[in-house]
Amino acid sequence: MAVPSNPVSLLRTIGLIEAVSFLILLFIAMPLKYFAGMPMAVKVAGWIHGVLFITLIVALVRAKLAARWPVARAGLVLVAALLPCGPFVIDRRMREYEAQYQTAA
Repeated sequence: MAVPSNPVSLLRTIGLIEAVSFLILLFIAMPLKYFAGMPMAVKVAGWIHGVLFITLIVALVRAKLAARWPVARAGLVLVAALLPCGPFVIDRRMREYEAQYQTAA
C-alpha cells in the first residue's frame, strides 16, 4: 500500500485504521481480559492503538499546517478520534477536505 502524498488523505487513512484498533481494543481485547483472563490482549492491542493514536496526532498537525485548516476543523478531527466510531462518522467530511486540498494544491 502506497503512502498518500496528500496529508489529508494520509490523516483520513490513519484515522480509519486507528478507529478499527480502538474498536478491537474495546470489543475484543477488553472482553478477553475480563471474561477470559487474558490480560495480554489489552497490553498488545493497547500498545498498537496507542502508537496509532500518536501517529494520528502527528498526521493531524501535518494536515492542519499543510492545508491551513482553522483550529475548529482540527479540533473536530481530534474529538472524533477520541470517540470509538468518530472517524467513521466524520469520514464523509474528511473526503470533502481531501478533495478541497487536491483542488487547492
